[in-house]
Amino acid sequence: MENGFFSRPRPAPLAPAEEAAALKAARALLAARLPSSRRGFLRQLTLGGVALLSGCSLRGDDGGDSVEQALMAISRFNDAAQGWLFDPAALAPTYPGSMITRPFPFNGFYPEALAPVVDEADYQLEVRGRVADHRPWRLAQLWALPQQEQITRHICVEGWSAIGRWGGVPFAEFLRRVGADLGARYVGFECADGYYTAIDMPTALHPQTLMALSYDGQVLPRSYGFPMKLRIPTKLGYKNPKHVRALFVTDRRPGGYWEDQGYNWFGGL
Repeated sequence: MENGFFSRPRPAPLAPAEEAAALKAARALLAARLPSSRRGFLRQLTLGGVALLSGCSLRGDDGGDSVEQALMAISRFNDAAQGWLFDPAALAPTYPGSMITRPFPFNGFYPEALAPVVDEADYQLEVRGRVADHRPWRLAQLWALPQQEQITRHICVEGWSAIGRWGGVPFAEFLRRVGADLGARYVGFECADGYYTAIDMPTALHPQTLMALSYDGQVLPRSYGFPMKLRIPTKLGYKNPKHVRALFVTDRRPGGYWEDQGYNWFGGL
């Protein structure tokens, strides 16, 4: 077929021993990227499936590198598909207060006791990149902006979920106030605990994406991201940064703490 894919020369098939080794490497690489709750599908993985989904040959001087390239191509395809399917008008489910998970669990890449202590008096939110107003924001200024609440479900890539009540500033409103270029592609975040991540602009402008300043009617606790976290109910938990100290608007796709280790960049539900 002359469609730019099947018309390409086909590589010679791998020998049985090479195929087994490449498939073993593919499963190992995927296992390192997936939570334990989602590794069952690896038993169904075939070498042909890896090559077909990625559009990559698994033959090369270094079989491991070839498999790595194939898996990264799958991830890029998945990101593109999720971005194309994302509906910026579709709302995540909301819940009554009776369904709030108590206590709401701590989640992070360090023990709860090591959550950063941020001094409210010294805190300034840096605003960089493609925005008209680069002045930093004090916490009191953020609290002075119009606030809204939501009771939504946090879904962790590790397989658990919890329902919480979050309050804060609609992120779209904040971006408009600082004169962000809403035609830019991404918004990145840097956090006081060394974490970093980024989201696409349609997600940033989603009506439920919130600069959360409170939890369950109280000032946002240290464990949940004081002084401010991004609450994004259309994304998996690792795309919801805590202790945010800086944000930037850009056309160049930023990385992320987990994304740079192989997690899906789009991270949508």
